[in-house]
Amino acid sequence: MNPTDTSEAGLETLICRALTGSDCMPRPAGTPAVVAEPPAPYGGVGWLPGDPADYDREYCVDLVQLTKFLHSTQPEVAEALDLDSDSPRRRKFLARLQGEVSKRGVVDVLRNGIQHGPHRIELFYATPSPGNDKARALFEQNRFSVTRQLRYSRDEMQRALDLVLFINGLPVFTFELKNSLTKQTVHDAIEQYKRDRNPHEKLFELGRCIAHFAVDDSEVWFCTHLRGKASWFLPFNKGWNDGAGNPPNPQGLKTDYLWREVLTRESLTDILENYAQLVEEKDPRTGKKRRRQIFPRYHQLDVVRKLLADAREHGAGRRYLIQHSAGSGKSNSIAWLAHQLIGVVNNGKPVFDSIIVVTDRRILDQQIRDTVKQFAQVSATVGHAEHSGDLRRFISSGKKIIITTLQKFPFILDEIGSEHRGRRFAIIIDEAHSSQGGRTAAKMHQALAGVDDEEDETFEDRLNRLIEAKKLLPNAGYFAFTATPKNKTLEIFGSPEPQPDGTVKHRPFHSYTMKQAIQEGFILDVLAHYTPVKSYYKLIKKIDDDPEFDVKKAQKKLRRFVEGHEHAIRLKAEIMVDHFHEQVIAKGKIGGQARAMVVTGSIERAIQYFHAFQAYLQERKSPYRAIVAFSGEHEHGGVKVTEASLNGFPSNQIADKIREDPYRFLICADKFQTGYDEPLLHTMYVDKALSGVKAVQTLSRLNRAHPQKHDTFVLDFVNDPETIRKAFEPYYRTTILADETDPNKLHDLKADLDSYEVYAPEQVEELVRLYLGGADRDQLDPILDACVAVYVEHLDEDGQVDFKGKAKAFLRTYHFLSSVLPYSHAPWEKLSIFLEFLVPKLPAPKEEDLSKGILEAIDMDSYRVEKQASMRIALPDADAEIEPIPTAGGGHKPEPELERLSNIIKAFNDQFGNIPWTDADRVRKLITEEIPARVAADSAYQNARKFSDKQNARIEHDKALVRVMTALLQDDTELFKQFSDNDGFRRWLTDTVFALTYE
Repeated sequence: MNPTDTSEAGLETLICRALTGSDCMPRPAGTPAVVAEPPAPYGGVGWLPGDPADYDREYCVDLVQLTKFLHSTQPEVAEALDLDSDSPRRRKFLARLQGEVSKRGVVDVLRNGIQHGPHRIELFYATPSPGNDKARALFEQNRFSVTRQLRYSRDEMQRALDLVLFINGLPVFTFELKNSLTKQTVHDAIEQYKRDRNPHEKLFELGRCIAHFAVDDSEVWFCTHLRGKASWFLPFNKGWNDGAGNPPNPQGLKTDYLWREVLTRESLTDILENYAQLVEEKDPRTGKKRRRQIFPRYHQLDVVRKLLADAREHGAGRRYLIQHSAGSGKSNSIAWLAHQLIGVVNNGKPVFDSIIVVTDRRILDQQIRDTVKQFAQVSATVGHAEHSGDLRRFISSGKKIIITTLQKFPFILDEIGSEHRGRRFAIIIDEAHSSQGGRTAAKMHQALAGVDDEEDETFEDRLNRLIEAKKLLPNAGYFAFTATPKNKTLEIFGSPEPQPDGTVKHRPFHSYTMKQAIQEGFILDVLAHYTPVKSYYKLIKKIDDDPEFDVKKAQKKLRRFVEGHEHAIRLKAEIMVDHFHEQVIAKGKIGGQARAMVVTGSIERAIQYFHAFQAYLQERKSPYRAIVAFSGEHEHGGVKVTEASLNGFPSNQIADKIREDPYRFLICADKFQTGYDEPLLHTMYVDKALSGVKAVQTLSRLNRAHPQKHDTFVLDFVNDPETIRKAFEPYYRTTILADETDPNKLHDLKADLDSYEVYAPEQVEELVRLYLGGADRDQLDPILDACVAVYVEHLDEDGQVDFKGKAKAFLRTYHFLSSVLPYSHAPWEKLSIFLEFLVPKLPAPKEEDLSKGILEAIDMDSYRVEKQASMRIALPDADAEIEPIPTAGGGHKPEPELERLSNIIKAFNDQFGNIPWTDADRVRKLITEEIPARVAADSAYQNARKFSDKQNARIEHDKALVRVMTALLQDDTELFKQFSDNDGFRRWLTDTVFALTYE
């Protein structure tokens, strides 16, 4: 017996046997070609063994396979072309075929054939429709063949590819194989393609093959366009443990899914018909056209196929959450899904009449148009619905895919008449937001349901209809795509999983995580080079008096004053500009093309930075300039300004201009922080408080990949690393909802609200009856005004704060739950209608600003900033659970804490400047930020704050603080010693942390 063949040749044999049932060994030299016809279905998964001797290097075809295909399917054409001899007619045809592949790409030639003289020549027969025996017979004649050791070069005859896959004689995939047992990996195969495969060879020109695969026993990578060292290989792996790579395979090699699942005749035909395409794109700046071969990555193919299969099996009415990270190619996934959902059939009937894509990204409109246009067998057309009239016209004229924006969608559908009652919709939501719950969704669902106002409809009928309209409709399937699912999004669209303890977790239907995207190189890790910057300053009192001010409000105002002071803005602008020139430009980041974003907390701050940048760039004699981005018109220095007036060009050109010199800095105030994809962004300067999803979305602007982009950099003047880590933590791996929202909280909230007796049950009933009956406004206001009078006259300030807070909590929770609960509850619906009108009328408690005037009483004596050590913020390697939406509400008005101005300034300066510790910066950060954050996150303390009184909360707080301080023992012995030994310090720290965390 021979030992196991662990060489590349052994892997070649393994793949060939799986595909064809044979070893595909070349025939001996001089042996004439004899093509055996195995009975259909072919051996293996439907492939035939090819022979390298049959390959024509001049025309890039397997002559034997092509000839056999044409003889068996179009014998008259084969005869006319004289394919069996090396005649001028055959050479003319082959030259025509080769030219068409060069011009149109092999995908289009296979799909649509070619015209040659008087002949229409089919080169591939598509998937037959059920029951079409003639089409099935032709489809079976397609010849999928595998050739080993193909000598492809006209000039270097010894060069050979390990495997080449052909369809009807036309090459579609090339393979380089490696085996880790012989100390070579997939990355050696990639290097071989880059180094040894001349991109000018005819076989490697763009579009002639669909993709080039580098494969070993662990991983698969592919490239659609070989360009020497510039070739960009992408992973085609399943993912493992929410990261890169492939899972262990108890039945064989980790990578055998490639030939056992993806490259079967049926699967490859599906890819050819519905995914792969050669697209032509126009650069909006230069007007130049460039071509790009599209091939799906594994997770794109996987999610679309699984969604289609589930819709085919279960029909309309299901909900799907797809958590796909930035860098997942979401636009293509949505486009492929939209065009294929049209053809999904259940019991012989289409599952969906119309596909509605809800997005804020205009680029998707063109992308879906282009995708659908590429597939000849799909007759559907695409329309962009800007107005309700467009939508009505599109549906009635047979347009199958309709694209609209998130803002317009509910209002557009509001106007649709009742003629769509029997229609079924697939709703694809790009970047699903929690606004899909509640009132926005209610309007959307009511319109899709095709409801109409019956004349004899009773009050109860109208009320029930309103409740039912809010539920997710049984005649619509929802496909929600997002990178950062919130708790509401998970609960509405996620897949429910009942747990043994009675809770119900919700998880995505499909996920491609941030972790996998980073590890696969599709996005960069924006937390790998994160540098916090600390500010130090000294304020002085400039008045003789020593008035009292509210401490908390004063501290906030002082912080804003300092960070927005012209001196501070100028100093920070200089730091950013100098850093960009010395650490980004000088080091040639992104091949010298790197751009930076400056994230500011307000329009005023953005304009201040813009002027400071422009002035300092000129002083430095820098060749670069800044662009400012904000919405609307703003007054600055007594003059009304807009971004267009400051930049000198229209707002809609900002995204294009920042890619052109001299522009290198994009200074933003709440613009370009979500959904903006610019691979040239390398550095971000943050001067804005960020947390939660906002932090993830903002910093993720840097993560888009570029062939010359190898890292990113964040310089943060405001946030601490722990806050940023906590923001990213839930979205690094698959996000799971810990439990569903408890509807009983609505009963509790309603009981609390009723107990205040601001309204009577008869008033609620009467207002709802009048409103649903279409009464005039002047009939509603007297009821509401009477309730407002009770609120003002009979509730003290704490009662007013608590009532209004609980009313808002009731509305927030009910609007969400009404769309997902399987039952209706009329008293909740009535109260929600009533409170929708009452809450806006309730006046806020009058509150005197006891910090007013403090900014006129102080001045800044000094200001400096200090860059801390650059760090990598590590994220935990476990699925993250997020809590359901909060249902608690109410509260009380906080008592102002008054203090003398001199003491406020002293405490402020002390806190940020003069704490007498060996490592003052570290201790200052611990005391003011990290310890309070950790204590606040303690679950026992959180529960006490939510559900118990202040005294019990203090008890749990003190326990939590001891736990946090004990955990710090190893790293901060000096601080722990003070806490343990110094009673005065311990009391001060305990009081301080409780004050910071309890409210």
